[in-house]
Amino acid sequence: MAATPLPPPNLAAPPTNMEANQSLPPPPGTDMTGICFRDQLWLNTYPLDRNLVFDYFALSPFYDWTCNNEQLRMRSIHPLDISQLSKMTGIEYMLNEVMEPHLFVFRKQKRDGPEKVTPMLTYYILDGSIYQAPQLSNVFASRIARALHHISKAFTMAASKLEKIGYVDTENESASLEVKTGKEAIDLKELKRVDHILASLQKKLPPAPPPPPFPEGYVPPTLSSIDAADKVMDAEQKPLDPVIDQGPPKRPRLDR
Repeated sequence: MAATPLPPPNLAAPPTNMEANQSLPPPPGTDMTGICFRDQLWLNTYPLDRNLVFDYFALSPFYDWTCNNEQLRMRSIHPLDISQLSKMTGIEYMLNEVMEPHLFVFRKQKRDGPEKVTPMLTYYILDGSIYQAPQLSNVFASRIARALHHISKAFTMAASKLEKIGYVDTENESASLEVKTGKEAIDLKELKRVDHILASLQKKLPPAPPPPPFPEGYVPPTLSSIDAADKVMDAEQKPLDPVIDQGPPKRPRLDR
């Protein structure tokens, strides 16, 4: 990978001891998701692309000046040259995802060998503003806490409404029962009014049609025949008494 042209001296030169102590980020694992870095003067002067984005990231408080990328910069080698970083051990930054010129994702990791790296933190540059991405455990904890808050609020609201519905005042219990019985009493005037409405509607409706005639040869049953058929069905459905209904008696055998 070809070396990138270095920015002006005031941007590429490493800071002094006092400046380095002030700009050194907290140790790995420290939560810095509450801060944001943006240098509008740098953005107005240089283009934000994959070649110069690391120089812009090095200006932020998220940058660790003891990383391997800084050693490559001091040797006039591109700080993201993977062929050189794979030969070193220690803290380094890798450019994972790029969507020029809006999004750049950096991963801070610890390299113990050419193929052995341990991810530590993730940073992203969104439209020129640099942020630290929250850890997955913090995201889950925040989402769960928010969900529990809304669930607890819903249960509290439901409990308050149920208490109002099921609340009974012992002092006013008799009065409420009297009011309830008064409301449930039948109003005769209202009953007569409903009957009058139903009668007027019945007069407006046409009379019911006569029933269809019986088919030819059909003899309608009389009341006597219906009663006889019911008796037969009752006799058939009546259970037999095992003691009385034992069949014809057997004659005793006489020995001669």
